[in-house]
Amino acid sequence: MRDTKESRLLLVLLIAVAFALITVDIRGGENSPVDGARRAAATVFGPIENGVSGAVDPVGNAVSAVRDSGDRHDRLAALEKENAALKAKLGSDDRTRSRLGQLDRMLKLAGQGQYGIKGAQVIAIGAAQGFSWTITIDAGSNDGIRRDMTVLNGDGLVGRVTTVGPDSATVLLANDPDFTVGTRMEGSDELGFASGQGDRPMRVQLLNGKAGVKKGDRLITFGSQSDKPFVPGVPVGVVSRVDPSGGDLTRTVYVTPYVGFSKLDVVGVVVQAPKKDPRDTVLPPKPKPTPTPTVTVTVTPSADANTAGRSGDGTTGLPDTGGTGEPDAQSTDGQQQ
Repeated sequence: MRDTKESRLLLVLLIAVAFALITVDIRGGENSPVDGARRAAATVFGPIENGVSGAVDPVGNAVSAVRDSGDRHDRLAALEKENAALKAKLGSDDRTRSRLGQLDRMLKLAGQGQYGIKGAQVIAIGAAQGFSWTITIDAGSNDGIRRDMTVLNGDGLVGRVTTVGPDSATVLLANDPDFTVGTRMEGSDELGFASGQGDRPMRVQLLNGKAGVKKGDRLITFGSQSDKPFVPGVPVGVVSRVDPSGGDLTRTVYVTPYVGFSKLDVVGVVVQAPKKDPRDTVLPPKPKPTPTPTVTVTVTPSADANTAGRSGDGTTGLPDTGGTGEPDAQSTDGQQQ
């Protein structure tokens, strides 16, 4: 429309009419004189509004979805974080239970041997000293740890302390090739020296070349002078193989250690030796032998064995007639017929 004097006058007139209709509609309330016109307009333009709304709503929904996606992502991330925290808690609970079990076994062993121990946790494997089998523990000189102290756990001998710092210490494990400990055989008291062989059984040289030893015999530490580096009575392991005696001055046996050196966690450093040698009292109970089942086989004669027939030597399965063709007068129960 061109901007002329008439167009401006028409616009003012339309605005005035609109205000007049609004005023009449408001004052009329439910009996408004324009109510019929409003219903007619709704009838005509309603379907058009619905169509336009149907075309526009998917776009609006998409915009809302994009706007809400950030909140949903945050909620998902929060749930994932909570789930991870729960899994970590469960894992830590399992680890806590495992450590409590290890600590309980170690305290029982220390109580049986009357060892004063300082508990520690393994925090590293290996050390800068070049040893091939070492661990680092989180206890040091500030905790009363000194060089050449015995280290054990709930299973037996772990090793000895070699280097001490203020808050940590290095332990040479018993399976290291540079490790040697004096041993005593359970029961027979045969003495020897056990040396580590890495992941293989420990090698023990018995001082008595004619010592009677067999697979399954058990060894404990003999102890050192002034109880350093080893206190007596700590379980070492079980004999797994015995070399034949060749008349040498010593005899060699191989011992499987009680301790699993590849899964150490909680250990104890013996800071106070027992007043009396505990000897064999710290060894675990011997396993009970498994009974071997006995199978009894009963052979039942077959029916073919009772049938008549000729044997390989020409005789028959008939009763002995004594060559007369008549049965023997002696019955099977020894009485006369």
